[in-house]
Formats: sequence, structure tokens, C-alpha cells
Amino acid sequence: MDRLVYVAMSGAKEILRAQAANNHNLANASTTGFRADLSAFQTQDVVGAGLRSRAYATSATTGWDASSGSLESTGRDLDVAIKGPGWLAVQASDGTEAYTRAGDLRVDPGGVLTTASGNPVLGDSGPISVPPHASITLAADGSVSVVPLGQEAKTVSTVGRLKLVNPPQADLVRGADGLFRLAGGSAAGADASVKLVSGALESSNVNIAATMTNMIELARNYDLQVKAMRTAEETAATGAKLLQSS
Repeated sequence: MDRLVYVAMSGAKEILRAQAANNHNLANASTTGFRADLSAFQTQDVVGAGLRSRAYATSATTGWDASSGSLESTGRDLDVAIKGPGWLAVQASDGTEAYTRAGDLRVDPGGVLTTASGNPVLGDSGPISVPPHASITLAADGSVSVVPLGQEAKTVSTVGRLKLVNPPQADLVRGADGLFRLAGGSAAGADASVKLVSGALESSNVNIAATMTNMIELARNYDLQVKAMRTAEETAATGAKLLQSS
């Protein structure tokens, strides 16, 4: 009887873990450039002495969905979306180089170009600094141009170029901060083939309908595991009564 309890208990535990990953995706359905986590269930044998007669369920993140979200026009000068594969290079809070698809950029009070999360955007030689300006333009190749404050519109100055990279998907891992990094900790080289769309943002690639359906299915499966544990408890109690009466 303990076998039934063990299987049902491990199944319920892993369903809760899968539900957490699913809910995380749902919570980021409107996050710019978000990539959905992928998870799957597996059956594992219990390791130890004796016969291989017991198994338990595991749920693990198997990676992330690399498909692109839709491009939504905003008309804002500092909004950029990557057209096709590629990433924006940014500086993480620990000073390392990381990558994101979120192109809702802004200039902080110190004149540094950052993401909406506050990560400095990297150029060819480090974070990009933007001087006081009347207007700013981001070109398809990542060039950042401004009309200096007090100058005529025809006086355009290039202040830097966004570092755009396109490392192999298999080499990228997502950190707890939501940014992607190379698995070995190194920095990817710039890729001139990556192009930007100015005045637009890439939406999350989370499929809301499929994620909601999965949430309902996981909830039902969790209820089945709980019922199995309750059935095992009732069966054990009935068996104990029979032994007492005999």
C-alpha cells in the first residue's frame, strides 16, 4: 500500500512544480521579449538495494521556447525589436555580459542607455553614453545617433552602436534575473547580420490559451493524485480493521 502512496505523493509534488513553471509563463504573457519556459514529466526508478519495483515522477525545465513573439509598433524612438534571431547585449547587475530581447530602452539621469529593467546597454566598447540631445535615432544596424541639444536638425552625431549578437541557442542559459548568458560564462561576438526594427517592440511568445489549458489540466491531475492518496489511506484503514476483528 505504501507504493501507491509514494507514487501519488511524488506525482502531486512534481505537478505543483510544473504548475509553478506554467504560472510563471502566464505571469509574463505581457512581458516584452519574454521566452516561455518548457517543462516535461519523466519517470525515474528509485535507486537503492532490492528489486527495481518502485518509480517516482519528476518534472524539470527542459529549456525555453525560442520562437519569436509578434512585433508591435509603438512609434517611440527608443523602442527597438530584433528582426529574426539575435539578442541585445546588456550589462547584468554583477557586471557580466548578458543578453535580452526586451528593446524598451531609455536614457537614465546619468546619460547611460539602459533597458527598462535598468541594465546598461552595451556597445562596441562598453555601456553607451548619450549626451544631452534634442532627438535620438536607432538605426537597423544598431547605430545610435542624436541631434545635440541646441543644434539644428541636420547636425547628426553618432554616439555608439548597440552590440547585437546571435550565439547558438544551445549555448544560452537563462539566469534567475531573466537574462540569458553563454553557458561557459564567456561573451559572444558581435554579429552584423542581426537587424533591428525601430519604433517597435517584440511581445512575449507565451501562448495564453495553451498556457491556461495546461494550468487547468495540471490542476485536475493534482486532484487525481490527492484522491489516490486518500484511497490508499482508506484502504489501509479498512485493512487494519479487518486484522483487528480477526
